Amino acid sequence: MDPTPIKIGNLSFRSRLFVGTGKYASFEQMRACLEASRCEVVTVAVRRERLIDSENRNLLDYIDTDRYTILPNTAGCFTADDAIRVARLGRDILEQLNNPGAAWVKLEVLHDKKTLLPDPVATLEATRELIKDGFSVLVYSSDDPAMACRLKEAGAASVMPAGSPIGSGQGVLNPNAIRIILEMLKEGDADYPVIVDAGVGTASDVSIAMELGADGVLLNTGIAHAQEPELMARAMAHALDAGYLAYRAGRIPKKLYATASSPVEGTIVY
Repeated sequence: MDPTPIKIGNLSFRSRLFVGTGKYASFEQMRACLEASRCEVVTVAVRRERLIDSENRNLLDYIDTDRYTILPNTAGCFTADDAIRVARLGRDILEQLNNPGAAWVKLEVLHDKKTLLPDPVATLEATRELIKDGFSVLVYSSDDPAMACRLKEAGAASVMPAGSPIGSGQGVLNPNAIRIILEMLKEGDADYPVIVDAGVGTASDVSIAMELGADGVLLNTGIAHAQEPELMARAMAHALDAGYLAYRAGRIPKKLYATASSPVEGTIVY
C-alpha cells in the first residue's frame, strides 16, 4: 500500500479505512474485525445506552485506546442541540481516556428514522456551533454538492457525503455527485479530505468510492452484518488499497470499439 497518509485537522493516518463499532454480534467479534480491517480510526456512538451492553460491559473496554484514535459520533441525534450535547459528552469521555479523538467529532444530525438522511439545515447549524466550541468537525452529509460546499465554508475539517442511505448496502448510488463534490471541495485545496460515508455493502463498493478520488471510506454495517464479518473486514482493507492505487495510477479511457493490445507495427504480411 502507498504509505501516503491522510491528514484531517492536526491528525494523520496511514489507513484510509474508518470502521464503526456498532451492530456486531459481540464485542469480541468487533475487536477481531477492527484488527482485520487494519484501520487506525474507529467510530463510537457516544450516547450512554450505546456504550453499555445488556451484560453491563463497556464497549470501550474492548478497544485499545492506545492503538486506535476514537472518532466519537452523534448517531441517533435529530436536532442540532441534541448533537451538540452528545458531542460534548464524547469529548468529556475521551479526555478522561487521554485519546486524541477527544478533539474531534463525526457529526450526524438526522432528518427522520426511516431514511436516516441528514437534516441539512440542522447539520449546518450544529457544525458552526461545534467549531466555535473548539471541535474539529467531520460532517456526515448528503451527496448534494452545494451543501458540501457550505459545510466546508463553515469550517468542517472533512465533509463525508453518503454513498447511499446508512446501512442500506447499496454502494455509491450517484458517483457523478461524488465526483462533483470532490472537484468543488478540492479546488484550490487539493488536500482537503473527503470521505465517503454510509451505504457500503461489499468490497467493490469501497474500491469504487476510492477510484472516484475519495480520500477514505467510513463503514460499519457492511462488515458487521456480513456472513463472515472478520473475512469481510479483510476484504474491505484490500479493496480500499486497490481503489486508492487504481485512482493514483489513472485508468485508461473507455472506448466504444476495441483497441488491439498487441502492437500492429511490423506485422508479417503473407
